[in-house]
Amino acid sequence: MKNIISKIALALALTASLSGCKKFEEINTSPTAANEDQVQIEYFINNAITGAQQDPNIAERVFVLYWKTAGRQHFTTGIAGGTNNDDWSREYWSYSANWLNAVNTGIQIAEKQVGKGNGKTYTNNLIQISRIWRAYLISELSDNFGPLPIVAFEGVNPQFNSVKDIYYYLLDELKDATAKMDENAIPNDLGKFDPAYKFNTTKWKKYANSMRMRLAMRLSEVDAAKAKTEFEAAVATKLFITDAADNFTVAEKPGWDALTGVMSREWNSQGLSATLNNLYLGLGGVKSADQLGAAFQSQIKPADYIGKRFTEHFSSMTNDPSAGYWLDGLPNAIDPRAYKAFFIPGDITNSNFSSYPSWTNDAKTTKAKLIRKAGDIEIDAKYTWNSFAVGDWGAKGTANQLRTTIVGKIPGLSQDFRASQSSRIFFANWESYFLLAEAAVRGWNSGTTAQAAYENGVRANFTYWKVSQFADAYLGSDSYNRAGTSAKFTHTAEPSASVTMKYVDGYTGTEGTTSFTYPTNNLYKNGTVKNDQLTKIITQKYIANMPWLPLESWNDQRRLGLPFFENPAIENPLTNLPDLTASNYKTSNIKFFPQRLPYPSSFREADNAAYQQAVTLLGGEDRVLTPLWWAKK
Repeated sequence: MKNIISKIALALALTASLSGCKKFEEINTSPTAANEDQVQIEYFINNAITGAQQDPNIAERVFVLYWKTAGRQHFTTGIAGGTNNDDWSREYWSYSANWLNAVNTGIQIAEKQVGKGNGKTYTNNLIQISRIWRAYLISELSDNFGPLPIVAFEGVNPQFNSVKDIYYYLLDELKDATAKMDENAIPNDLGKFDPAYKFNTTKWKKYANSMRMRLAMRLSEVDAAKAKTEFEAAVATKLFITDAADNFTVAEKPGWDALTGVMSREWNSQGLSATLNNLYLGLGGVKSADQLGAAFQSQIKPADYIGKRFTEHFSSMTNDPSAGYWLDGLPNAIDPRAYKAFFIPGDITNSNFSSYPSWTNDAKTTKAKLIRKAGDIEIDAKYTWNSFAVGDWGAKGTANQLRTTIVGKIPGLSQDFRASQSSRIFFANWESYFLLAEAAVRGWNSGTTAQAAYENGVRANFTYWKVSQFADAYLGSDSYNRAGTSAKFTHTAEPSASVTMKYVDGYTGTEGTTSFTYPTNNLYKNGTVKNDQLTKIITQKYIANMPWLPLESWNDQRRLGLPFFENPAIENPLTNLPDLTASNYKTSNIKFFPQRLPYPSSFREADNAAYQQAVTLLGGEDRVLTPLWWAKK
């Protein structure tokens, strides 16, 4: 497979300014600059890895507004409502071209040096590391757009290839690159050019095999035989990420460059999503009373209380099981990671409290009004825990200042992830464990049991969040979350059809009871199952991947329909989700969720023939709602 896509960037260059290539050409033509034999591959590797961490410009558009929104990690409609932004896509296409150009150029230079006998003893290993990173970059780009070129020819535009061909290529490439690594050590002083692993070849091998597991599992629903074969081959190496010390991470730093935090833009509210909230609530049975200090105890509500009902201000035209209610306090029990990932409104002394945007007092303002003719109702969100379904809430939303202002009114993302002082995670040990668990459930040889891998994945993530003291009780709990799923792996009893809950009429203060109904996820087993082992695995994987791996969360939802994503509210029709209507909003359907990014107009306009070929390989219209090859149809 050597050099099969050495010119993949050529297609992307049709619409992108490949600054890396231009700079290299300048080096070649300048009599005072380094020549091809002197330029070293490690510089290109560093450029490709560092760049893909995403500077604030592209991170806001892609990581936050595309991936976190599509993966339902925060409250924003955007692409979750079917809306694509061509400007953002064009920039991402261009940025990706630069990253791929850097790694491809480095490989080409190094291979020429080796061919001339000018390479170092360790040059081969740097080539293989570059190939592994290139595989990730291609997978990321393909998971967003679909078909891409993997073969290019001198003097002509490259031909695009199907997603299937891309995945087969990537799996071969990862296997071959790992096999070709030799025993020659890479000097320690070069480690500064590798922000992830310092050129530790053993860690790169582990990452490559973990990537093989991830990509193989992506094929599980459309090419099960290939998926099983490739997955088992990667596991058989016994060299993949299981220790946190081997996680693929890149340290962030304050400022404005490629290492600045991907979630650092202060104007992005990044509040708790309804999807996460429904998964968090009740899961694991860990009481809020055991997690929170004395100041919060009086705000904790009984387990059978759902909140205040505001029919004039909260949309119920969604299958969000919590729709219509405002919890005027804190939940009785909640996944212990929730209070670590998000801060409670009004908890301004919390070290994780985020005051963003810092130029306003919005984050510390917890009061808002529900506007009504009979007299406005003021709500204080201090020490409460809520979220809202995305979508169009119509007049109800306009009159609901809790939803129109958001910041300070619902739990906000911890400052730990916003201050550019953490490390972005590209692959973590818990993902390996959850992949092993899923493989075992499918009957594949994963070298472990599904339960052991599942519990190891949960424990690994609990360790990351520093809540390990709750792990035993959590893993032994048969309490259901709002989606009808429990944490105990062997507890597969389905929840009852409905549960009686208490509420208070928000307008009159009258107490009442309601029948809480667990949502039906028609995307998975026709909606007949809520608590089987695969649902548990993907639910835990989804929660664990918050907030660093939103693309993987989106990928799993597209692949399996798991975990449960609520439909956008439709008090008014959503133009970009035309199939979601007032008659079917209680039913899940792939047509209600984004499936990909349309190709940028710049590509279409630069080479319409290549564009038409890409769309043909896509197998559908170039739209947000067209599923990729490996996704549910």
